[in-house]
Amino acid sequence: MQFDNRAVGQAIRLLRKEKGLSQDVLSGLAGIARTHLTMIENGTKQANFETIWKLASALGLRPSELVAKIEAVIEGKG
Repeated sequence: MQFDNRAVGQAIRLLRKEKGLSQDVLSGLAGIARTHLTMIENGTKQANFETIWKLASALGLRPSELVAKIEAVIEGKG
């Protein structure tokens, strides 16, 4: 399985929309800048593990659940 920044962003965007959250709200809950979240969702910025952890928590997920969703997107199942 190949790492893909776009898949990370797509998974986060899908989960954010499923939860009915705007980028402003999710970035606030995660404690990151909205512009940072936008770049992650667009695949132009790579999220480090701390950011993944913060986003997972803000989405009400365990980091492993967020990683599993990212893997599903990479595999075309997300």
